[in-house]
Order: sequence, then structure tokens, then C-alpha cells
Amino acid sequence: MSPQTRLARGRGKLRRKWRLPRIGRRDAERARALYRAQGARGAVSLGALFLLLFGMPGVFALWPELDHVRLWGVPVSWLMVGVVPFPVMAGLAWWQLRWAERTEERE
Repeated sequence: MSPQTRLARGRGKLRRKWRLPRIGRRDAERARALYRAQGARGAVSLGALFLLLFGMPGVFALWPELDHVRLWGVPVSWLMVGVVPFPVMAGLAWWQLRWAERTEERE
């Protein structure tokens, strides 16, 4: 290894032991409450995402005639797989983010 490479690689290393920052009891309780609230809403969002993605095969099994219905010359089943999930996922992400921001503002 060249001296320049050794010097460049050595700059990023900490010379002393890193310690976790200390926070007060009140801040720790607030952080735990936020963590639990956001975890609960995250579980709801994740459940909705799984329902969306893994529920589609059930919809296709219940209504196989969706393969024969066409919209703009494309089967509706293809549109459901290629178009519908992405705006729904974006809306779900937006909903989750807004709820998390509101929760933090209230606390």
C-alpha cells in the first residue's frame, strides 16, 4: 500500500472509544413513546402493503374474467399489476410520513 493510500485510509478512523450520547429521562420516555406509536402505524402500513401485493392473486383467482376485459387495448389484469400498485404505494408512504410528522409535532 502506498503512503498516500495509508494516510487516506487512516483519517477516517476514530482514535478514541466512541460512547453513546446520554439523554435525560424525560427525553428517553418521549423517544420510547414516539418509537411505539410510529412502530404501530408502520405495522399498519406494512400490513396494507402486503394486502395490496399479496391480495392481487386472490382477486385474479376470484375474477378470472379480468383477463378478458380490456381498457385501451390492454387487459385489466395487466393494468392492475403494472399501474395500480405504484400510486397506491406512494400514497401509503405519504400517509405514513404525514402521520409520523404529526405524531412528532404533538409530542
